[in-house]
Amino acid sequence: MGRVVSRTALSDRDEYRSKVHRCLDALRRMVTEDRFAADELRTGVELELALVDEDMRPAMLNHAVLDRSASDLLTTELGRWNLEINLPPRTLPGNSACELEDDVVASIGCARRSAAVVGATPVTIGILPTLRAEHLDSDQLTDDPRYDLLNRQMVGARGEPFHLDIAAPGSADPEHLVLDVDSIAPEAACTSLQLHLQLTPETFPAHWNAAQAIAGVQVALAANSPFLLGHRLWAETRVPLFEQSVDVRPVELRNQGVRPRVWFGDRWASSVTDLFEENVRYFPALLPLVDDEDPLAVLDDGQAPQLHELRLHSGTVWRWNRPVYDVADGVAHLRLENRVLPAGPTAIDAVANALFFYGLVRGLVASEHPPWTSMTFAAAHENFVAGAQYGLDAELYWPGRGKVAVDRLVLDTLLPLARAGLEAWDVEPAVADRYLAVIEARCRTGCTGASWQSSMVHALEKDGCSRPTAMERMLERYVTNMAENIPVHAWPVT
Repeated sequence: MGRVVSRTALSDRDEYRSKVHRCLDALRRMVTEDRFAADELRTGVELELALVDEDMRPAMLNHAVLDRSASDLLTTELGRWNLEINLPPRTLPGNSACELEDDVVASIGCARRSAAVVGATPVTIGILPTLRAEHLDSDQLTDDPRYDLLNRQMVGARGEPFHLDIAAPGSADPEHLVLDVDSIAPEAACTSLQLHLQLTPETFPAHWNAAQAIAGVQVALAANSPFLLGHRLWAETRVPLFEQSVDVRPVELRNQGVRPRVWFGDRWASSVTDLFEENVRYFPALLPLVDDEDPLAVLDDGQAPQLHELRLHSGTVWRWNRPVYDVADGVAHLRLENRVLPAGPTAIDAVANALFFYGLVRGLVASEHPPWTSMTFAAAHENFVAGAQYGLDAELYWPGRGKVAVDRLVLDTLLPLARAGLEAWDVEPAVADRYLAVIEARCRTGCTGASWQSSMVHALEKDGCSRPTAMERMLERYVTNMAENIPVHAWPVT
């Protein structure tokens, strides 16, 4: 979505469809001929921020903050209260994770200083709890041709208002949010931590399968989005909100089993090309834009094609674990983009989530009996939903364990695998200890960002605060703790 585009630039769909299939042919040939970067460990991190004013309400000032920032790591995101930090790629060995934490702290600090000039503060949180319905109107989208065109195309494809319908699970009298909106602005409420891992065509399927297998564990451990528009809903409400806010299927298409564009998938992968082919087979183009490049001719010349159409199309299919094709310095490479995690609560929490992911996928890929060989894909998806609904209170299925509480699964089985995976990545033992200790402490205390937010609001309501006031005061404390980079399991509920 980095191109500057306009509605008038949209191409004939038959021409576009033919070009996308030509891109797929080029990709298959590249895989067969081994036309990708060598097996080199490279990781990347994107972190989204929300901006708030002095009353902890959304501050629609992202362009104003960027205008005052000297950092080239900051960029806009979909909502006018959003920013994104794009940290440079790095390797994992040694103490790289500590350097990553320092860079996250420094980048947030840079955003904080620039935001302070215009009376705003950045927050790393899954969903800003002080959002109101008026903040989800189309006029709250960032003023950018890309976002405007995407919104228009998705609204047109839907043909009716987007319908949000999210209820708190497991309660006799659950809080329930029902709302119709006229744009994709609710997607902007979902602020996330996105992790990238460079792989080869040979190593990609196993790592993608591992990422899918642990998605439920990830979201349960890192849940940080319990509130939306004044309602306490799922531990990670960002999951159903994202799924519903860009669901271009009217009821009839949903009833026919048409797949949603925010998609977990429906089977384990045996090839990276499977995933790109599914994206083309199942999803109509939202942005049919044809580039002049002939990818097969570029291959014949010994170069790496950009595959513009395939990349743009795959960027509008929001898999929770997404395959990414890219070209850097003339060399093609593949990345796994993990989109499961919410932003925050702190830099150390974010890096702990990242190290747990990188270590665990490596540990599972190297294990004698990887879970996807004895676990149905449907079970992985059920775990994902349960983890998002209940957080650390979820029970998940795991091969050899059956249904097991998240904390016991992590402490008994997954932390040792993650540690072995980090050792295989040549991460210094003391560095692995620093970040895996955060994951362990969350399990032992039962405290995630979501549970802390909920407990804090409950305590404030018990003291007589209204829900809106309680959430504003909770968020004030959240911002203070976040700035001190104290892991969330150690935050006081006072």
